[in-house]
Amino acid sequence: MAAGRSLERRVLDKDELDLVAQTHHPAIRDLERGDLDALTRRLRERRDRAQAIANRRRGAARRGQGSQEPENSGMRQKAGVLAEALARLNKERTRREHEGAADALQASARRALKLKRANAWRSARRPGAGRTARDGMTLAENEKAGRIGSPMEAGRVSQFVRDAQAARDNRA
Repeated sequence: MAAGRSLERRVLDKDELDLVAQTHHPAIRDLERGDLDALTRRLRERRDRAQAIANRRRGAARRGQGSQEPENSGMRQKAGVLAEALARLNKERTRREHEGAADALQASARRALKLKRANAWRSARRPGAGRTARDGMTLAENEKAGRIGSPMEAGRVSQFVRDAQAARDNRA
């Protein structure tokens, strides 16, 4: 569940609260690309620092070096609030990328349609489809038969090969 603004005011200091306030709806839309990147970088640093402190305190409490639970839960909450702010920034960045992609896709589609209409005259000059099934059965020429010379020559060569093979078999 998202943290409310009252939780943000309670767990964040003044500087962090100003950073997180820029990630809420009306202000986030006004940010430029460079400002969005800089804000993301600062919030990541703050979140990582809060997580590191919370982990260190949790380890100290586990080893029995003092009761740090109330402070540790505050650091965990701070890290959670900063993580939610980062999630809002990432969502806004993704939204902007998709918005630009849709415009580029529409421009490409318009260009393709324009090219298709400009080249419509070429489709009339395409060659025919050739033999198709709808005309019924047609005589198809046997392409292999045309390549062989005369049948008499084919028979002469075949007989020559048979004779030569028989002569080799008798020698061996």
